[in-house]
Amino acid sequence: MAIDTSKSVRSLVIYEIYVRSHSPQGTFQGVIDDLPRIKSLGVDVVWLMPIHPIGRVQRKGSLGCPYAIADYYSVNPEYGSLADFTRLVESAHALGLKVMIDVVYNHTAHDSVILREHPRWYHNDASGRPMTTVPEWSDVIDLDYTHPELWDYLIGALEQWARLGVDGFRCDVASIIPLEFWLRARAAIERINPACLWLAESVEARWVAQRRAAGLPAWSDGELYQAFDITYDYDIFNAWKNVMEGKLDLQFYLDLLRLQDCVYPHNYVKLRFVENHDQPRILSFAPDRRRALAWTAFQAFNKGAWLIYAGQESAAARQPSLFEKEPLEWGSYELSDFHHRLALIKKNPAMTAGELFWVQPAPAALGIWHAETGSLAGIFNVRGVSGEMPVAIPDGSYTDLLTDRAIVIDKGMLSLPEEAVIFNCALPQVPQPCPALLL
Repeated sequence: MAIDTSKSVRSLVIYEIYVRSHSPQGTFQGVIDDLPRIKSLGVDVVWLMPIHPIGRVQRKGSLGCPYAIADYYSVNPEYGSLADFTRLVESAHALGLKVMIDVVYNHTAHDSVILREHPRWYHNDASGRPMTTVPEWSDVIDLDYTHPELWDYLIGALEQWARLGVDGFRCDVASIIPLEFWLRARAAIERINPACLWLAESVEARWVAQRRAAGLPAWSDGELYQAFDITYDYDIFNAWKNVMEGKLDLQFYLDLLRLQDCVYPHNYVKLRFVENHDQPRILSFAPDRRRALAWTAFQAFNKGAWLIYAGQESAAARQPSLFEKEPLEWGSYELSDFHHRLALIKKNPAMTAGELFWVQPAPAALGIWHAETGSLAGIFNVRGVSGEMPVAIPDGSYTDLLTDRAIVIDKGMLSLPEEAVIFNCALPQVPQPCPALLL
């Protein structure tokens, strides 16, 4: 793996931004203006969705998808100039924020610089025309990694952005690009920035199987950890959605979380989230607002880096289009304090130095981060039920870190929260995880 990836990466808060929709002007300057507020949320890393020029041929919508890139070495003029981007990086660094950019190396736009200058570097169909191996991605064509010169070209672009101060790369559909390429790219960037952060958009397990069956490359998350610090949570994301919709029991999901502990490296880091630019806003599909917030708190508490998709802190329910200009409606930022407190909890000593145990699934989920210096308990009412629940935590009065309200445990019983409570506690012994159904 990043065999030396620090477990502290699990405490990172990453904030995803689509420059086009982030401000009314849709520019780098619009992001710069908002950086102090983003920092105040407790964010560590700002992830910018693709910043490069977008292709015009076969583009989707009137403005095109940012993942159909025409030139890896320059910036989208709609967002500003290269100097504007550099100023964004410098402004973020001045606030103590790191900047991650999107790397889209499986495919390019139909009218990319590469196609014009190096037409041989593409997969071709039976007629010799560049093609995509994912038919619904009609606005892009796939690169062919059998050409060593392509590797040098792409790594050269990464080196350019690293020298301009970029601190990390979120790598689009990393699972279908040669692993050896990522290993070589990481080694090259380490010579410029040894602390560079690598995030893989790993794909669903069934997609890995489908591509392998078709004779196409696909890497499992376990393999990707050789090169990446963080992988997506898509290996169990569909199971989580099924639990959310009441189609699966929560115990099944907790078993899958334990399975991740068993099959991945001891220092593995997952990216935990409830929404991103490819997934619907949680407030648009959760059964109700309370359960949406309970699940948000659950995933922030969960083991792994935590992603906030811009707009969550304003309770956004609408997903901005990838292909048009639809500025976010920021409103009153009504959930800013909630997300800020969750971000602070990611830095809790029990979470940074301890281990997470999911102790019980019902009537609410109880998780405990346990460390020698103390423990951190979280109770998440993801079922939206009322009443009391037994907890294996000493009786007493505790303070909820999400609201500053008192939490009372009396005779081993606690009143269920409407959404979630998280509190520091001292335990006489190491928690015991709930019995697994699957393992």
